[in-house]
Amino acid sequence: MFGHFCFCVSVKLSCFEMARIQINFFIIIFISFVLTHTLSAVRDVFSAVLPHTVTALTDSCVLIPCTFNINTFEEKLQNTTQIYGIWLKKTSRFAGDKSLVVFNSSQNIIQGFRHIEMIGNLTERNCSTVFYNIMMKHSDPYYFRIEMEPNVFRATFNTNPYDASDSSKTVKINVTDSPKPPELMSSHNLCKYVMEGTAVNLNCSAEAPCPKQPPTLSWTNIPKSANIITQLQEKPDKTHSVFSSMTFNASYMDHKMNISCTATYPRNILNNITVISTVMLNISFPPKETYFIIEPSASVTVGTNVTFTCKSKASPSNDMTYTWYKRGQKTPLAQEKKMSFIVTHNNTGWYFCTAMNKHGNQSSKEIQLFITGSFKAVIYGCIGGLLALLVISAVFYYMRTKTLSQTNTRRKDQTADKNEDMPEIYYNNSIEINMKSILSEKETDDVHYEEIDFYKPHTKHINKKNPETEYAEIQRKRQINSVQKQEELYSQVKIK
Repeated sequence: MFGHFCFCVSVKLSCFEMARIQINFFIIIFISFVLTHTLSAVRDVFSAVLPHTVTALTDSCVLIPCTFNINTFEEKLQNTTQIYGIWLKKTSRFAGDKSLVVFNSSQNIIQGFRHIEMIGNLTERNCSTVFYNIMMKHSDPYYFRIEMEPNVFRATFNTNPYDASDSSKTVKINVTDSPKPPELMSSHNLCKYVMEGTAVNLNCSAEAPCPKQPPTLSWTNIPKSANIITQLQEKPDKTHSVFSSMTFNASYMDHKMNISCTATYPRNILNNITVISTVMLNISFPPKETYFIIEPSASVTVGTNVTFTCKSKASPSNDMTYTWYKRGQKTPLAQEKKMSFIVTHNNTGWYFCTAMNKHGNQSSKEIQLFITGSFKAVIYGCIGGLLALLVISAVFYYMRTKTLSQTNTRRKDQTADKNEDMPEIYYNNSIEINMKSILSEKETDDVHYEEIDFYKPHTKHINKKNPETEYAEIQRKRQINSVQKQEELYSQVKIK
């Protein structure tokens, strides 16, 4: 009986072990099944990076930046002979419905668009595509599909099936007739005041959905010290924008100035579109361009009521204070913008005002207040009259001297012209010496020429004698000279 009991116990243990073995077997089968499907899923993991939304302008183009990743892509690529890119509209299902396929590079299909260009290299995981000639009817979600042949990998990058709000695998194209105004930002809060001399940086950016036709940015009311840099930039989501930066030093002349950034979008057929963003500058600065005016004037008669008004530019201006001073007096006359009083002989002189706010102060130039008809005014008038008379006399003397000089020059020119027509003869020593030497050599010749004064000029006005009379007179003088010469020779011989 005891043995039978032991046998039964042993049988019961064997049943328990068999049950445990069966359970372990099922567990192993389940784990193997899960691991098998998990590894298969891991082999087919894929994802795409696309912007959630892109805004396109009608009659322009739009770039959809696109990159993707597939598990063991390099291994699959080695077994691939051809790789194609496909864009689907509205739905991610690819069931041969060609009406929903807007682009298929395998069959060179383009539907609903004039032109679509895939500028990315699929072998480098780049599926970026440009859609041209965008119209309003193109506003829809679009899905990207890849096919690696022969039957290596095929998949559409769809939205997350477990989270309908996740649209990271698709892109929505929004088409508009008017782009958004450019975004205008500043390194300072321009709603508050910026101190004069502070370096201010204004940044303007405009979306460039079509990088091949980017917008142009321009500025208006540019400060004199501004430096501008403009360039096309790529954003983190691979979309593009045009960025322009303007840096300048805040000046009081820029206070309350409206600076605008204008973006001009080119289009193929329709007119270009411009959008503008504007910001107002608020500059803090001490008083500038301070001056004052006197009413009715600075030259008045005794008893006239005059009003002085001080003016200045400053920011802020609501806390401005004004102080009046007179030359020679240290004590201020008044502390107000306007000052009025009755003119007497004692309150004439030089005046000025000082404007001040919390950032500083500035004084105006001095202006003299004087009485019309006073002794000083008479003296000033006389001095002015004398100076004017001296100036007029000097001018008259200069003109008279110049006239006389011109007259003398004209007379000399006339005299020179007349003398050119007259046969002038001048005394010449060399002629006289030659004549004497000729006479000494020809002693036999009894001719003795009359000495002629060549120094004095003989003009046409000299009365000419009859040639026969002159010849007779010369003969007579020759005879007399011959007789005198013989007598002198005879007397010399006799003396010897």
